[in-house]
Amino acid sequence: MKSRSLLDLTPRIRPELRIGRPLRRGAAEVHLIRDPDGGRQLEVGPKEHFVITRLDGTRTLAEVGEQYAAHFRARLGEPQWQQLLGLLYARGLIEGAPRPVPAVTAEQNAERHAEQNAERHAGQYAERHAKEPAEQYAKEPAGQGSSGLLAGRVRMVADAPALLERLHRATGFARRPAFLVPLLALVVALPVAVAAEFGTLADETATLARNPVALLAVGVLLWFSLALHELAHGLVAHAFGGRVGEIGLRWRLPVTYLYCEVEDVRFFPRRRQQVATAAAGAVANLVFLLPFWPARLLLPEHAQARPFLGALLLLGTAVAFGNLVPLPPLDGYKALGYALDTLQLATGSRRFALVLARAALRRDGARTDLLRYPPRLRLAYGGYALGCAALAAAAPTAAGLLLADRYGPWAGALPALAVAALLLLWALGRAHRGRRGESGGPRR
Repeated sequence: MKSRSLLDLTPRIRPELRIGRPLRRGAAEVHLIRDPDGGRQLEVGPKEHFVITRLDGTRTLAEVGEQYAAHFRARLGEPQWQQLLGLLYARGLIEGAPRPVPAVTAEQNAERHAEQNAERHAGQYAERHAKEPAEQYAKEPAGQGSSGLLAGRVRMVADAPALLERLHRATGFARRPAFLVPLLALVVALPVAVAAEFGTLADETATLARNPVALLAVGVLLWFSLALHELAHGLVAHAFGGRVGEIGLRWRLPVTYLYCEVEDVRFFPRRRQQVATAAAGAVANLVFLLPFWPARLLLPEHAQARPFLGALLLLGTAVAFGNLVPLPPLDGYKALGYALDTLQLATGSRRFALVLARAALRRDGARTDLLRYPPRLRLAYGGYALGCAALAAAAPTAAGLLLADRYGPWAGALPALAVAALLLLWALGRAHRGRRGESGGPRR
């Protein structure tokens, strides 16, 4: 194939592909590409993204190459174009390329041989000029994994997208400002009222703890509020153009809970839509509690139902705000990741903290590694690492103070000793794995 014939091609990326905005994985900038037909998701760097977004069927490869050279101060040669076109063709991203079968074994095989077949695929594409129609492939359900008595999951809705579509139509009134604004005002007012009466509600919760049957009833109601929590994630995502893949029940005894798998959140056009999807569950928990607040206020002070309602309000509010704590895998962690446009925020902040520590100790190359992080990203990763460290220190300290107040100073030292023991075990485990790695693993 001559260079001129290759550079005169005008390939086109399939228009139905969804391409996300820039994200950060560690110090690297990445873009996510999702194929709605089959649910495949790819991750590419900024250079690949630059090329892919310009393959629109109107520009030749020569024109795209000129724009690439002006932007990145580097020129793509014929081998690079052949490799890139081959990879796009093998993954079925170019119009006219056969779609790979989304079975796990076929995908792994395609990944293994993609680079070896790059030049051959590029030649095939040049000969066909994207005239050969794409082959449809059957959608295969994702593997559910094994479920047993102690842990597993089961699908509870046969057609989750259809259910969400019906709920979306039925709740259209709730998305109107005349209804939504007062509702959100009440949602904000509820935790304020709970905080104002925290002492009374705590006493009522302690009273209810002596009645196991009533306490179980509170637990059942909170379980149903968590079911609404999951449906709220799916409903808000559906309103923003996302897709719910599956609704079902998971169990890891003694805990059981509903789940709602939401797809395409990272491809929503605005960050606030992503954050709203993540926070919708906590808002639904508070909406669920709203009728119980006036019911409690209308009861006489010594009514038998007041401890029940007080415990429900206090524990339900704690559940809602507990889900907003920015620790994985809670909703607050997802919302913060969406707001900061980062993938794996906890992992990235941990690696940044190590790089920062090495730079402070003036280790070789650490300064260069630190400069790879833009200032905004340093602030995000550093702030998250500092916040996690403060939370990790505050939790055992608060537990120690409570234990010391009730059982004496020796009991107060137990949380700190437990944390120290866990850190010691973690360090010993890492050292053991390091020695095994140096020795090439266990001998047989």
